[in-house]
Amino acid sequence: MPFDGFAENEKRPVRLPETFFRDLLWQIDHLGELRVTLYVFWRLERKEGSFRCLRWAEFLADAALMGSLGRTAIEAQNALEDALARAAQRGTLLVAHLPVEQVGGQNGASAPADEQLVFINNAKGRAAMQSIQKGEWRATGQEHDPLAVYVERPNIYRLYEGNIGPLTPMLAESLRDAETLYPSEWIEDAIRIAVERNKRSWRYVEAILRRWQEGGRDDRTGKKEQDRPDAEQARQRYARWEQRRSDK
Repeated sequence: MPFDGFAENEKRPVRLPETFFRDLLWQIDHLGELRVTLYVFWRLERKEGSFRCLRWAEFLADAALMGSLGRTAIEAQNALEDALARAAQRGTLLVAHLPVEQVGGQNGASAPADEQLVFINNAKGRAAMQSIQKGEWRATGQEHDPLAVYVERPNIYRLYEGNIGPLTPMLAESLRDAETLYPSEWIEDAIRIAVERNKRSWRYVEAILRRWQEGGRDDRTGKKEQDRPDAEQARQRYARWEQRRSDK
């Protein structure tokens, strides 16, 4: 069936580096490698967070992709493995294998398995691979939250996990970024406020921090807000700002 052509107003274009066309495209002489490489760029464009990767299960779940790689499931999986290996050898993609414990061995015992992760070979992808090599990433074996990060945590990380929830690679990166933008006391206090108000999410904590940065709490001396003479006014300003947001 012939292709109908591209729409004039594509809503979600896929960005490709210029070096892909200038240096890489002419080197790829294998159709499967080209398909999978372009597929990874497309899928990762639609993911959020600093460390973007595709899991093996995500490839397998795409019927269109797998159907293009082979006539049977086994044939398609073998073609996918080959394409990823070619792209990794070329240096376009980075592939990591994380050990994960899954139930399924004899007598109900845990059987080791691998979680395969695929990154684009850019600065973020290489940083993720370094973290994996250091043993900081773990595969949980849980579909809803498959990855977790285990590092020597500063107090802010322990505070987050103890009050908000598990620390994923994406959240760990957000906390690192926040530490460069806000004093640690602000982050700790914002987490405590979120807990007190039963708003246990990083998005809510970030909203508090942004509000303080915009003027509600603009000193960076390390003093606690309750120690400042205008603390009550600051709290009232934040409460009014939060009410306006909820009314929208």
